Amino acid sequence: MRLLAILLFNAIVGATVAGTPDTSVSRPSGMAAKADGTAVIEKFLARPVVPTQYRAMRRLEATGSGQRGWLDAQTAFTPAAGMQYEVMAEGGSGLIRSRILRSLLEQEKVLIATGGADRVAIDRSNYGFTLGGITPDGHVQVTLLPLRKHRALIAGTMLLAPDDGELVRVEGRLAKNPSFWLKKVDVVRSYARINGVLVPLSLQSTAQVRLLGGSSLRMTYHYTEIDNRAVSASD
Repeated sequence: MRLLAILLFNAIVGATVAGTPDTSVSRPSGMAAKADGTAVIEKFLARPVVPTQYRAMRRLEATGSGQRGWLDAQTAFTPAAGMQYEVMAEGGSGLIRSRILRSLLEQEKVLIATGGADRVAIDRSNYGFTLGGITPDGHVQVTLLPLRKHRALIAGTMLLAPDDGELVRVEGRLAKNPSFWLKKVDVVRSYARINGVLVPLSLQSTAQVRLLGGSSLRMTYHYTEIDNRAVSASD
């Protein structure tokens, strides 16, 4: 169950990605697109962190050692009350549900209350940034360079919107294996703007457990309310 703590950090960081403009960003010479990309990185780093109130139904699924479990939970967050949740439905392995999925929600609640997500935010206190170019669909690709080997920092890439530096996706491998038993922990986090607010949409993570094979976690969000405004079915 050591995978739990690692997936937890990556599940709840959400859109905690802001900082101040970073003058140490690597600036490749040459193409105008790359110069524009550097400006996009700086826009991303300058975005303020604004706590977002929300209500969302989440589906959590995990597999490991030939077992699978799932649950649906109604979750809510306000800056005053923190994160709250209620399990609405569940099935599959009781061990996975109790030891991983329910524990994931409970530890998320504690971690948010104690400010632990700040330690792995995508900002200049935790990462260096190198421009990787422009993707075929126009997103700015940025290489994430962890400043320390930490089990919840990601060595990989993020994709930013070209106009305002908005975060689209983060993917990569944890900068440090959590233990001898757990290795190759890969993470993909996706984001979107709903009701005018950038929010996480999904988390996927996989890992190799020595002698036991693969383990995976997937969590998806279906928002019903953001900043006291109902989310329409079309969003």
